[in-house]
Amino acid sequence: MAYKEEFDYYVFMDYSENLVGYIIVDKKKIRELLLRITKLKHYTKLKYKKQYLTSMRKLFSKNNILEFIHKYEVTELRQNIKICSEIFDFCKNNPDSKIFISVDDRQYGGFMRLVKILDRKRFTIIKEGKLKKGSVEYQMNLIIDTLLNL
Repeated sequence: MAYKEEFDYYVFMDYSENLVGYIIVDKKKIRELLLRITKLKHYTKLKYKKQYLTSMRKLFSKNNILEFIHKYEVTELRQNIKICSEIFDFCKNNPDSKIFISVDDRQYGGFMRLVKILDRKRFTIIKEGKLKKGSVEYQMNLIIDTLLNL
């Protein structure tokens, strides 16, 4: 689902096997970032995973992808509370910002139980599986998906 509403920040939280991570993207950097990530694919749907990851390491380095991300973190899955805490701190420290948050389907329930501490009027929170394929949000979500697998 593509959102017509414009947000100040986009947060994408994902997990892969034993890692969890997030990225935060400022709306001012989206256009430039999208031009640099056109080759990203959803990792689980790939046939040649090893070659893809080799190619993506080069792409991330050559195109300085991480320089266009406001903040990111990848850590062990057991640190998922730390990841949620960092996202909540970011939300709390940006009280005048509208924030879009996409959460991995498996982490969504736990995240929603914790998110009750925030003023939800400023946020749109959705499951990763609800992102419309090809949308801006879906493309940006591929960044954290790829980071987790690199």
